[in-house]
Amino acid sequence: MLDRIDVKLLELLQRDGPKPAVELGDAVGLSPSACHRRIRALEAAGIIAGYAARLDPERIGLGLDVFVDITLTSQSEEALTAFESAVMRFDEILECQLLSGAADYRLRVAARSVADFDRLHRHCLSRLPGVAAMHSAFALRTIKGFEGYPVRAA
Repeated sequence: MLDRIDVKLLELLQRDGPKPAVELGDAVGLSPSACHRRIRALEAAGIIAGYAARLDPERIGLGLDVFVDITLTSQSEEALTAFESAVMRFDEILECQLLSGAADYRLRVAARSVADFDRLHRHCLSRLPGVAAMHSAFALRTIKGFEGYPVRAA
């Protein structure tokens, strides 16, 4: 069960990334050693799955976000496994979710431009196994980007 201190630590870590235990401890009212123990316990419990830097896609030349809904020709275990294995081989596919509803999967793809997405479509997406239909939508502007999960105390 998460208490209010755990919740505050998780909120800080999601928003600002790893910081020294002294700084985090000050923010939540714990000594550095107590704060360090709390963080290690959250990591050991699998609540904190890892740490990563958030990059600005524009500054690394990947300013085009494309969402691609995929419908497969079959929903057999073999077809799903083949599709999912193929998706894992392409770095440009940032995310892949299995969906309920009209489409089977939703991909989030990073591209440099519309021409670059055309290249990805021809040489990556069109070669994914078992695809019956693809529908793409370009993100025009991010209104609210993902900055972490809402964490609640028990």
